Amino acid sequence: MAQDVATRSRTYAGVDTEQRRAERRDKLLEAALDEFTSKGYHKTKIADLCARAGVSTRNFYEKFASKEALLLELHAHINRVAMKRMLPLLDSLTHADAITRVTTLVDAFVEAVTSDPRYPRLNYVEAPGVSAAMERQHKDWFTRYVEFIEAECDRAAEAGLAPKRNYRLTAIALVGAITGLLREWQTHEPPVPASDLADEIRAIFIATITRPVNR
Repeated sequence: MAQDVATRSRTYAGVDTEQRRAERRDKLLEAALDEFTSKGYHKTKIADLCARAGVSTRNFYEKFASKEALLLELHAHINRVAMKRMLPLLDSLTHADAITRVTTLVDAFVEAVTSDPRYPRLNYVEAPGVSAAMERQHKDWFTRYVEFIEAECDRAAEAGLAPKRNYRLTAIALVGAITGLLREWQTHEPPVPASDLADEIRAIFIATITRPVNR
């Protein structure tokens, strides 16, 4: 009898407690993505997020310590989506020529980041400058992308597509250019096709790394 009561206490309408908590978390993340990118992060209140997600304030604080924590999680999630789209491709591109690698990786990145038009708005407009913690996380992801691109530049140089040189500043410039293009893309009306964005990024990438070395 006691076991039956305990079991019932862990379930509600056939859904167990952990599943309900996971669903509430997902609803809060979706609500935050929508509110932050439509109303704006600073104008969004926790009560707004709870109302949109259909959860209580108590439920909110069970999952997130603050509104900022929710923003940090969304920012990290979007970047993880992009990296998870690119990293599995590396093994299949081991023997590919440098142009094919750049083309494939850029297409995968753009497809991931533009898969939801709210993603660029959240990452490149709403998140920057919110707090010291957000800036640290932003810098961390910026560094990861720089190192990823720098490695691809070095690989292109080894293959003879680009001159052999230090590509650190080039990688930083490319991350900045890509960020700027994505920031502009999410504001454009009518929407610019994501394929046009990918074409532009590829062209900039290849032109930048293949320029002659200044003597």
